[in-house]
Amino acid sequence: MRQRVRDARAALALARAEGDAYGTAVAADELDDALRTARRHGVEPDAPEPDAPEDPGGEEPAPS
Repeated sequence: MRQRVRDARAALALARAEGDAYGTAVAADELDDALRTARRHGVEPDAPEPDAPEDPGGEEPAPS
């Protein structure tokens, strides 16, 4: 959900930078919907992402 919010914010910024009024309106609606959905599900869109695991493979490090 946070990625959807980030994508919507980026699309809005791009549309504004290009002076695209229609694209700005569409992107603003998408951002509003993404924020509303995130909050409805208890996700704070501006919270930092949880740290990713060091080793996603799940293998134990070799003893030294």
